[in-house]
Amino acid sequence: MTTSIDDIVETFEFLDDWEDRYKYLIDLGRELPELAEDERTDENKVRGCVSQVWLITSITTGSDGTPVLTFRGDSDALIVQGLVAVVTALFSGKPAAAILEIDVEAIFSKLGLQEHLTPQRSNGLRSMVGRIRSAAQAALTEA
Repeated sequence: MTTSIDDIVETFEFLDDWEDRYKYLIDLGRELPELAEDERTDENKVRGCVSQVWLITSITTGSDGTPVLTFRGDSDALIVQGLVAVVTALFSGKPAAAILEIDVEAIFSKLGLQEHLTPQRSNGLRSMVGRIRSAAQAALTEA
């Protein structure tokens, strides 16, 4: 996916109606590259999501020797797939330490996600973020 989190925030600010924002979320989800069937494993599954969500973490070493994490994901639900796209745009390609510093609540609040998602989707979103932060923490610990 090539859409940045800044582009997503800008588009959300432009769209006044939540119906349009949901459509945009679905479109973002459709932009995600599909995961291979062998990547849809229990190990890659995010716990705490009502829908099925898979998240793949890749770790490389940045030019300064710090771990950089890249995320790919997918879901079996259209809106959740869009949330996966938002989360991967927010965190993917960043150093582990930077991931831990991101003010997720502020960004999700700016997007209006807290008040417009069902409690189940909000829990799933928190589970995705928790999984990403855990991966970042583990990468720092191993470095």
